Amino acid sequence: MTGPQAGRATLGRGERVISPATFRAVYAARARAGDGRLVVYARASGLSVTRLGLSVGRRSGGAVARNRTKRLLREVFRRARADWPTGYDVVVVTLGRDYTLKEVDERLRTLVPEALRRAQKRADADAGARGATP
Repeated sequence: MTGPQAGRATLGRGERVISPATFRAVYAARARAGDGRLVVYARASGLSVTRLGLSVGRRSGGAVARNRTKRLLREVFRRARADWPTGYDVVVVTLGRDYTLKEVDERLRTLVPEALRRAQKRADADAGARGATP
């Protein structure tokens, strides 16, 4: 094992969407999928890793509830990211409260691939509009 993250099951700084400008860019790409409890936005980033950003507002409960929700979202993302293509920024927005690990797992495994598919479709359309070959 090599590197600072070897053997660790965490999302490092390079695997998270942190800057407000990146959040705005992901939202502006308008490639999203939602189900009433979660909305997943995605945007091709061109990086070698898929990064996660979280938006858990006060409607999701107090600080303890929001932090628990974020831990659940990060855990499911960390477990499932090997099944998804790399090179995307993904932002998850919560619309409710009282999430369970099973619920988050089922919802993200459905919504993230759909949002990634829409982001890829948009990236291909943008490349075609610029005259580049996909």
